[in-house]
Amino acid sequence: MSAVVLQMLCVAGMLASAVLAIVLSRSTITTTIIYGVTLAASAIALIGSIHWLLGDTANADLILPIGLPWLGAHFRLDGLASFFLVVVNLGGASASLYGLGYGHHEEAPQRVLPFFPAFLAGMNLVVLAGDAFSYLLCWEFMSLASWALVMAHHREPGNAKAGYVYLVMASFGTLALLLAFGLLAGPAGDYEFAAIRTAQHTPYVATLVLILMLLGAGSKAGLVPLHVWLPLAHPAAPSHVSALMSGVMTKVAIYGFIRVVFDLLGQPSWWASVIVLSLGGLTAVMGILYAMMEKDLKRLLAYSTIENVGVIFASLGLALAFQANGLKLQAALAFAAALFHVLNHSFFKSLLFFGAGAVLTATGERDMDKLGGLIHRMPYTSFAVLVGCVSISALPPFNGFVSEWLMFQAVLQSPELPQWALKITVPAVGALLALAAALAAACFVKAYGVTFLGRPRGVAAETAEEVDRYSLSAMFTLAALCLLAGILPGPVIDALSPITLQILGGRMPIQANEPWLSIAPIAESRSSYNGLLVMVFIAISASAAVVFIHRFASRALRRGPAWGCGFSDPTPAAQYSSGSFAQPIRRVFGTLVFHARDHVEMPPPGDIRPARLRIELHDLIWERMYEPIAGAVGFSADKLNRLQFLTIRRYLSLVFATLVTLLLVLAIWS
Repeated sequence: MSAVVLQMLCVAGMLASAVLAIVLSRSTITTTIIYGVTLAASAIALIGSIHWLLGDTANADLILPIGLPWLGAHFRLDGLASFFLVVVNLGGASASLYGLGYGHHEEAPQRVLPFFPAFLAGMNLVVLAGDAFSYLLCWEFMSLASWALVMAHHREPGNAKAGYVYLVMASFGTLALLLAFGLLAGPAGDYEFAAIRTAQHTPYVATLVLILMLLGAGSKAGLVPLHVWLPLAHPAAPSHVSALMSGVMTKVAIYGFIRVVFDLLGQPSWWASVIVLSLGGLTAVMGILYAMMEKDLKRLLAYSTIENVGVIFASLGLALAFQANGLKLQAALAFAAALFHVLNHSFFKSLLFFGAGAVLTATGERDMDKLGGLIHRMPYTSFAVLVGCVSISALPPFNGFVSEWLMFQAVLQSPELPQWALKITVPAVGALLALAAALAAACFVKAYGVTFLGRPRGVAAETAEEVDRYSLSAMFTLAALCLLAGILPGPVIDALSPITLQILGGRMPIQANEPWLSIAPIAESRSSYNGLLVMVFIAISASAAVVFIHRFASRALRRGPAWGCGFSDPTPAAQYSSGSFAQPIRRVFGTLVFHARDHVEMPPPGDIRPARLRIELHDLIWERMYEPIAGAVGFSADKLNRLQFLTIRRYLSLVFATLVTLLLVLAIWS
């Protein structure tokens, strides 16, 4: 059995379980059956894709007699597709394992269970698609299944708006992709990827395709300013679906961009990298600034996804710049850093959304200012989330550090680029990425500290209980993967080398030849990193400090009241809140980015009313870009509504005038 047939059989199993969920919608064991089937199908697909990726086998193709009559439906498995199938199915397997426990708390499982396996199947099919028609059809199937999951809790405030905005942006993205593939197919209309790959594309067509792919794939991935649906839709979905949307679906969009721009479009122009680099740097900084201002835990994680998508696109922009100038080793480094971060982000973002779901299950709260002290009530969840926070903050020895370190190593190679525009742009974007990394660390100190440390700020946090073993198993599995990818990055980089060789024609040095499990992206004389030694050093240093303190510190005990920062009131309300942590960042960036204002209501002397502080923040992208467009559409719709009430004679006149106009346009065009 070929690898692509195995993958398609797993997809068929997922689709069959979606139908089975409808048939068994009233059964009490449906949740266990559906998530069990998707766990098994995802695990088999994961093992198959890993075996193909590491086995260095030939590309596998499959043509099904469906779709366009003269084309059929082409499905293909190569190195790039197999890597993204690893990401998709690892995310699907962990979400299914989590769902075995979390799903039993779902209020309306019949709104989730049929669409969850369909969503997984759609993402697999997008990656496997080998022609434009199949790709777009599967893309729409994936979008509609995820939209149904976003609308699963449609009665909750804001979820209907989230579903509507997501549907509009998804339709816009699909239109952009349709136009891009239409340009790639050309006058011959051959939509098979193999034919598109061998065709010659003019610079004008290549430019239009790049812009359309940034609009189509970028809107699904969450590039600024096309990100507006993401912080609305991702938190609205059930938590294990949020993990799939943030950790996996955004990567499927990135796969589409890589497949077209790096594979099908041919040799890029150097100026194209300037656009991708700039958008990536802007997206990274804006995403983490939005996250810093949030007090909703799931919205904070959604905005953090935007930041990480920006990091990935910045690395892809670097790869485009090096590839356009024939620097294959440097291009392979930047490209491998992007793919490594794709994998890493799927690990720690899924873990963090699972942790947010555990908190939501235990407390019913997403507002961090109503939580606190959960490290005592939910110790296992707290530990797993701590690993995720350290990983996403890019701290060694965990995986987030390795991929971002590789990216900065690629930035340091920019002096070899001949164009002055790139010599200026790359260091500037590198500075933006460094700023985003620092802000990410501050953001997740806030998220973890306010949610899990301190004292409970409400009854819900005070009475929380640890979640079920399935949820904990999924979280600890991802936490272990975050550590393993951080201390053993060499095998991951070597597994990515066939992909960089396939796409770019170059590869990084073989990391298995480096001593002591070190990695050297260019050469050991320039830079190297050893995650295992860093972990050992941290462990020895921490243990030595503990032994030293316990052996030589005074054993005398002295008890006294904790310092209350000048406040004598010992209530939990006196603790730092999410707004308190964000205030210094808000004062630096808020005026420019959010038009932030602090409104202080101070009663006069003798008035017993409490003083109040109200913070006003504005989403300038939404208010200045999307609201005017929505207003113009609404105004036009009101005016055009009159066309529904014309007489038969006027309708015939309108049809006649339209026909004459089209004939005139055709005559002039000819």
